[in-house]
Amino acid sequence: MDIQIKNDASELIFSEQMKFPMPKFLSPSLIEEKQRFNYHFAEANFQEIYFDGYHIAIGDVHVYENLHIYTTEHIPTISLIFMLNGQFVTGPDMVTGNFGKRRYQSLEHNLFFNPSPAENIDVDKQRGFELMALAFSTDRFLDIAANGGRVLDSLANEVAGGKGAYLNKKINPPITTRMLMVLEEIRQCQFIGGVKKLFLQSKALELLALQCEQYERVEHVRTDSCAISSADKEKIHYAKDLLLKNMENPPSLAELSRQAGLNEFKLKNGFRQVFDNTVFGYLNDHRMDYARKMIVTQEYSLTEIAEQLGFSSIQHFSLAFKKKFGVSPSKIK
Repeated sequence: MDIQIKNDASELIFSEQMKFPMPKFLSPSLIEEKQRFNYHFAEANFQEIYFDGYHIAIGDVHVYENLHIYTTEHIPTISLIFMLNGQFVTGPDMVTGNFGKRRYQSLEHNLFFNPSPAENIDVDKQRGFELMALAFSTDRFLDIAANGGRVLDSLANEVAGGKGAYLNKKINPPITTRMLMVLEEIRQCQFIGGVKKLFLQSKALELLALQCEQYERVEHVRTDSCAISSADKEKIHYAKDLLLKNMENPPSLAELSRQAGLNEFKLKNGFRQVFDNTVFGYLNDHRMDYARKMIVTQEYSLTEIAEQLGFSSIQHFSLAFKKKFGVSPSKIK
């Protein structure tokens, strides 16, 4: 597999040839690796786990300039992408039917299958880029999908036919509270050996089930509700950006509606359809995930984190955190 990284001037700033770790990917035993990279263009910490046709990758990256990443001899896998913080562009665009590009932003996810031997990724300059990705080998996914219901049957047909596929062809859905909890359980797993392998396998399958369940539920709601115009959808995304930029002192619904150019009904209804969440439910999910990252870095006290995120007291913050993740912030710290 050939990896090349170029800057905005199309200058080659990194190149490496390596074999896809198929023996690790298919290993019956759990294989764990941690890597740290420190280049002039990016600094990254990666944790990777392989077993039985499963691959779990957790990455925290600081990107110091816009990067364009090209890979060849890509091994087709079914990928579950969970964008925890930041943004990047990659993957097949099933709206046009071509292998094009799709943008992932904070707290979005999707599942896709790329049969192409090449893959391109664009990553903007940013700090705190955080991603968790899971992958299944094609054989493993087809075994899992057998008799798995309408959604998995449809995906399995595309995979078996060597066709590019997305779980959600129209948008990247929002990461739900339960998905975030499962992702945190994977990150914090303290088991070892065969027990850890069994635990991680169950969590990978749970995430797949949560993705399929969300897709079925949201598509049913969309079918039964009025479609949102493209203009209103842009305004809803703009409202989301305003909300996240001011999460320590968020605007009221009335003020957010005014700034986005929507009435309150359209704003609330649109948030539910586009992000499968309420306006302030979405904000709370983002605040809690941001708080978790701040706790892990240990650069701030819990009191300072609560103040930065606009909580009136550390007790209020702790209750909100435990409600979301099932564990108190002091325990994670």
